[in-house]
Amino acid sequence: MVIPEPSAPIDLSGLIREGDLVVCGQATAEPVTLTQALMQQAARLPAFRMMVGPIFSDTFPVACAPNVAFQSYGVIGNARRLARAGRLDVIPSNYSAFCADFAARRHRADVVLVQLAEAGDGRLSASLSNDYVIDAARGARLVIAEINPDAPFTFGAEWPAEVPIHLRVTARRPPVELVSPPLDDVSRRIAAHAASLIADGSTLQFGVGRIPDAILSSLSHVRNLGIHSGLINDAVVDLIERGAVTNAEKGIDAGITVTNQVIGTRRLYRFVHENAAVSVRPTSYTHGQDVLARINRLVAINSALQVGLDGSVNSETLNGVAIGAIGGQLDFVRGANASPGGRAIIALPATAPDGTSRVVAHAETVTTPRADVDAIVTEWGIAELRGSGLAERARRMIAIAAPEHRDALSAQLRASVR
Repeated sequence: MVIPEPSAPIDLSGLIREGDLVVCGQATAEPVTLTQALMQQAARLPAFRMMVGPIFSDTFPVACAPNVAFQSYGVIGNARRLARAGRLDVIPSNYSAFCADFAARRHRADVVLVQLAEAGDGRLSASLSNDYVIDAARGARLVIAEINPDAPFTFGAEWPAEVPIHLRVTARRPPVELVSPPLDDVSRRIAAHAASLIADGSTLQFGVGRIPDAILSSLSHVRNLGIHSGLINDAVVDLIERGAVTNAEKGIDAGITVTNQVIGTRRLYRFVHENAAVSVRPTSYTHGQDVLARINRLVAINSALQVGLDGSVNSETLNGVAIGAIGGQLDFVRGANASPGGRAIIALPATAPDGTSRVVAHAETVTTPRADVDAIVTEWGIAELRGSGLAERARRMIAIAAPEHRDALSAQLRASVR
C-alpha cells in the first residue's frame, strides 16, 4: 500500500523503531529532504543504526544525536568527520561484495530512504546511483521515496515494479552536486605519465578526485575511448563532446557509457537525463569480474594513500585511522588484469600534505595485494611492477618516490635484507 504524499515535512515518529537499520542513498543520490528530516528528529526517535556511503552533503554533523550509530563501507567525503569523531563503524568489504550482501540478505535493512526521478508516464528511476539501495529495499519493512523533479531520469536504473514504495515525499532541494577540485601541478604531472599508458580504443574506469580528473582531461588526443566505470563525472561529458569517447571498441555495450553512479554537477545531470547512450547499471554488472574480463583494453585508474616497496597498495588507513575505502579498487584492478590488453594503474602523489613519503617500506594496510599490482604512477614517473621480482620492484618504487625521500627508502631496503 502506498501512503499518500504528505504536504507538510515528514514526521518520522512511529516509523523508526528501536534497533532499526536505516539505509539511505549515497553520494549525490542522498535523499537530502529525508535525511535532513531524520537527523533533525533523531534525538526524539528510538536508537537506530544508519548505513551511509560517501557523504557530499552536510546532513550528518558530528554532534547529531548520540542514539544514532553510523556504519559505512568506507570513509569518503564528509564521512571523515564522523570517522574522526569515532562515530563511524567501517565494514572492510569490497564494494561489490558489500552490495551483494544486501542482495543475499546478509545485510538486512529495516527502513530505506531513496531519491528517485519520475518520468512523465509515471516510471521511476534510481537516477544517480544503481547501488545497494534497491536490493536493500526488497526486504525492508518501510521504503520512503523522495521524488526529486530535478533528478535526471536515467536508463538502467529503473525502479523495479515489484519493490513497493510505502511513502512518497517531494524533494525540497535539488540533488547534491560535487564540483571537481581545481587541477594543480602535481596532478598534471601524474596525468602526463598515466596518459602514456592509455592507448586508442581503451575503456576507462576511474574514481573521484583531482588526479582522475587530471588524467581524463589529458586524454583529448586519444580516440575511440570507452567508459565502463563505478562512476562518471563532468570530465566524461568533456571527453564525449570532444569526440574522444565513442564506446565503439569496448567489445560489449557498443556506443553506451556504463556506470554505477553519476557524481558531478547539474551539467552532468542534464547530460544523462533520458540519454539512452548512458546506462546506470547495478554493481553486479559494473563491477562483475565476468563482465570486466570481456571488455577490451580496460584501464582501471585508482588512487592510494600509500604504496609499499613490494607494490602493496593501501587505500584505507593512515596511522591506524580509517580515512579511505576499499571501494571498487580491487574489483577493477583484477578486472583490468583479466581484460585483453588491460592495464591497472594506481596513481598518487609521491608526497603527503604533511611532507611524508607516500612510497613506504611497508604499506600499513593492504587494500590491493602486491600479486595484483600492475603499474604505479607518481609525479616522478611510472613503476611497472607486473612480473617484477621484489628487489626490482623496490628499485622501481624508490625511483618514483620524491627525491628527498629516496635515500631513506634505500636505507630501509638495505636494512631489511641484512
